[in-house]
Amino acid sequence: MTANPQNDSEARDLSGEFNLVLAAEKILTMGPKMLIIKKGEHGALLFTKDLVFSVPAYPLAKVSDPTGAGDTFAGGFMGWISRTANLSPENLKLAIVYGSVMASLAVEEFSLGGIRALDNNKIMKRFNEFRNLTYFDAVKL
Repeated sequence: MTANPQNDSEARDLSGEFNLVLAAEKILTMGPKMLIIKKGEHGALLFTKDLVFSVPAYPLAKVSDPTGAGDTFAGGFMGWISRTANLSPENLKLAIVYGSVMASLAVEEFSLGGIRALDNNKIMKRFNEFRNLTYFDAVKL
């Protein structure tokens, strides 16, 4: 049996743990080297032995059709990994952001409408919006 949960409830069921950090730790002992737990409208968590990274879902006022968001997320993530052939922690972080970018674009319209006519400019615009959404500077107190 391969450890392959798709979302937070499946990770909890597979691991027997309610806490997602504990669930991820247990699932990683089952063999995978990396685990992504999708949390729907709340984003996704990436776990490896040495890394925990959280990416939010892009805040949208209206979601037209969430069908296929997970598949689009996976396509964005795997597409970035395929393009770069790099499994470093920093590149995995970029990959999960690209997954979230693609999913956010997909849900804005019905069916394939959100991704059918995508170009690199629109993808990079949303990527930069994600960057602005999550970037902060440390302030000296």
